[in-house]
Amino acid sequence: MKLAILSRAPNAYSTRRLKEAALDRGINVKVLDTLKFAIDLKQGEPDLFFRGKQLSDYDAVLPRIGASITYYGTAVVRQFQEMDVFCANSSHGIANSRDKLRSLQILARHHIGIPETTFVRDKRDVLPAIERVGGAPVIIKLIEGTQGIGVLLADTVKAAESIIELLQSQKQNVLIQKFVAESRGKDIRALVVGDRVVAAMRRVAQGQEFRSNVHRGGVAEPVDLPEEYAEAAIRAAQILGLKIAGVDMLESAKGPQIMEVNSSPGLEGIETCTQLDVAGAIIDFIAAQVEFPEIDIRQRLTVSKGYGVNELMIPEGSEYVGRTIGDVDLYSKDLNVLTLNRGSKIIPNPKGDRILEPGDKLLCFGKMESMRGMVPAKTQRKRRFKIKDLPENVGNNTDENGPTQDD
Repeated sequence: MKLAILSRAPNAYSTRRLKEAALDRGINVKVLDTLKFAIDLKQGEPDLFFRGKQLSDYDAVLPRIGASITYYGTAVVRQFQEMDVFCANSSHGIANSRDKLRSLQILARHHIGIPETTFVRDKRDVLPAIERVGGAPVIIKLIEGTQGIGVLLADTVKAAESIIELLQSQKQNVLIQKFVAESRGKDIRALVVGDRVVAAMRRVAQGQEFRSNVHRGGVAEPVDLPEEYAEAAIRAAQILGLKIAGVDMLESAKGPQIMEVNSSPGLEGIETCTQLDVAGAIIDFIAAQVEFPEIDIRQRLTVSKGYGVNELMIPEGSEYVGRTIGDVDLYSKDLNVLTLNRGSKIIPNPKGDRILEPGDKLLCFGKMESMRGMVPAKTQRKRRFKIKDLPENVGNNTDENGPTQDD
């Protein structure tokens, strides 16, 4: 197997360890500077050049894309994908995880714990937003900060207002996030590879510092991860489209709360802390997966006119509740059930004798026309508050037609 590690820092600990692990396993490995690629596009022949020469054939790519080169780095990874080269993390997954707002938006619709978070731009929306996440103290985060940079704790509403106003004046986008008091100064980093957690550590802040990042002086200790936390970490990585990820979680009274998912996790802290060969686990995973290149299912499905993938919800009171998948006879409707989602559990290729329950979600592939008749009408989401409940100083929003209730 021939492996390319995309990295701008060949001497960094993580890059060196990954290269060593590959060489120890007899793998032909090269570290390639991500910014030295040229992307060539022509009909039916996507190609890459490296340092002015046509790139030789590679079986797999392990991206280590830094935050400062996200756009170009993901473009290079995407080109490898279009050339049917296995990429340990897809460009889509890297882009999803790099933006904190985007990643939380994706995770929020699934049964995964996340700290209550809000994103505002209008100065008048700041106070109501702080109240919605539980009031002060609150965490204020830059959307693209790393290693604890751009993460601030505001102890009072006044302090939060001042910090947000200052950051927004500098054209910075910020998130306002609920402060999980019981997890102050500590978090868990789980290293996900494929469908398992290969190592986990608890990071504890020192002194008055509330950020537990090792780069901020935090001390790490190995931890035996409870099943609930391991499952949350794996699902968060998979939902964002990552096969290799560092998942940061808070230990709250409600269980795991996903803070962030990192597509290029550092290995030094977790290997030193746990004494586990994390780099080796990553290389072993890649070696086992090279025959399965990333496939953009949306591109493939457009070829089949009238067919697609959709999720069917089984609501309370549905005629399908209490019946088996076989009784519903989806096959006669030219529908195939790919997975059944029940709460936080995902059941692949469910059997025909599986009894359907309220709240079940069936991911199906087949005739869109058949699915259309089975999709229940969407119900209006209940509002948590009404306009009259807002503070008096917020004011009414308007559009070109006058005051609007939903805005």
